Amino acid sequence: MDEQSVWLFGYGSVIYRPSFEFVESRPATLRGFARRFSQRSDDHRGTPSLPGRVVTLVAREGASVRGIAYRFDAAQAEATFVALDHRERAGYERSAVEIELDHGALASAYVYIAPRGNAWDAGDERDEDIAATILRAHGPSGSNVEYLLRLADALRSLGDRDPHVFALEAAVLAAR
Repeated sequence: MDEQSVWLFGYGSVIYRPSFEFVESRPATLRGFARRFSQRSDDHRGTPSLPGRVVTLVAREGASVRGIAYRFDAAQAEATFVALDHRERAGYERSAVEIELDHGALASAYVYIAPRGNAWDAGDERDEDIAATILRAHGPSGSNVEYLLRLADALRSLGDRDPHVFALEAAVLAAR
């Protein structure tokens, strides 16, 4: 990472609600990972008695995830990461990765990933079970359905056809 700026790769709600100041944003791709609704959320999209489901990344050979890369000034990094560390506190860890910005440029970036086995890890649930949870869950940041639908819309605008996200969207819309 250069000394002037820092990149952050967003692949979930950070795509449509970054909540921090940035200098620029660009579509980007992170290779070797897949997006999965396998993280419980009892602080944003659910409650301790009914945790919602939010996305994390799981390592998967040959997979890739589209998202948005946000560049902010290095002078803002500490304050930005304090806020993001709080926002992503439920099992997520900040990791350094290499992303591909559109038009082929590579950049070092940070990303928040909730590793398998963390306290909020829901494991490998069936899509039908995830969709049923999403339909019922609601937390301080809003309904879990809203989170899913906003993410699906954001991915569409990026030209991404994430099969997991869109299968859940179809199941939730069919059940409503």
